[in-house]
Amino acid sequence: MPTDKTPTDHTQAPATWQPTEPSPGCVSPQDIDIENLASLRFAILGVGNMGLALMRGLLDAGLPAEHMHIYDVRPDHVRMLETKHGVRAAESSQACVAGSDIVLIAVKPQVFASVAAEIQGHVEDALIISIAAGIRIEKIEHALKTSRVIRAMPNTPALIGQGATALAATATATSEDVARAEQIFRLVGPVVATMDERLLDAVTGLSGSGPAYVFVIVEALADAGVNVGLPRSTATEFAVQTILGAASMLKETGAHPAQLKDQVASPGGTTIAGLAALEDGGLRGTLIRAVEAATQRSVLLGRS
Repeated sequence: MPTDKTPTDHTQAPATWQPTEPSPGCVSPQDIDIENLASLRFAILGVGNMGLALMRGLLDAGLPAEHMHIYDVRPDHVRMLETKHGVRAAESSQACVAGSDIVLIAVKPQVFASVAAEIQGHVEDALIISIAAGIRIEKIEHALKTSRVIRAMPNTPALIGQGATALAATATATSEDVARAEQIFRLVGPVVATMDERLLDAVTGLSGSGPAYVFVIVEALADAGVNVGLPRSTATEFAVQTILGAASMLKETGAHPAQLKDQVASPGGTTIAGLAALEDGGLRGTLIRAVEAATQRSVLLGRS
């Protein structure tokens, strides 16, 4: 039967993400061997939240700021980052990627085609790493006239060093290319797997979109707490800490989720009554359909 416990300290995330110190689950920059990356010229196309997280991770690991070139459609934004971090702000995508050893494409999939058209002919010798959801390796190769391509699918907890990333590489990408990509993304959380590209749509549906599902669940739990009499802030803190604690138990014990669920659900108790209500509401099937829907949308994005 569940017991009440005092929640541990929890700092709510700000409405707009701001750079923070790496979280405990993130690989410390000091643990990354930056020497084989430090001599390389990096280009990041698109420095929104994810591009910025990767940029900061590399700089924190010791990449010389002058080796980092960035471009974004917001000139004021890249100039601000240049002033703050000492990186090189490019005035065009072509200038950003010129002479680069590694090009990180961190733009929305809807604008990939136009960005690719701008840099085609300027990246033949570079390793291309793309996080544009749903954009297939074959399409990237064709658009950029290059064959050293790695696709990465991180998720938004990478912004606080708690991401989960999957990688897929072309046959012509070398083992060194893959190792470099793994080093880069380990700076923002675990690289869970390097896999067949066909599975990346499923990763997108589960892990890429998954944080939003969890946010909705936390919001619903907090609303439920308010409904039964808890103050909003208390209900939210309990909901967040419950998710964190349960996830940590799964990760640290390695037990099957059903096993841990059964340990909480006493015969005739409060938890089994709540679980019955979840089954009546179709939570399990709804989550399955959500992952399926997001996976299919990823497939469609890749075809467009």
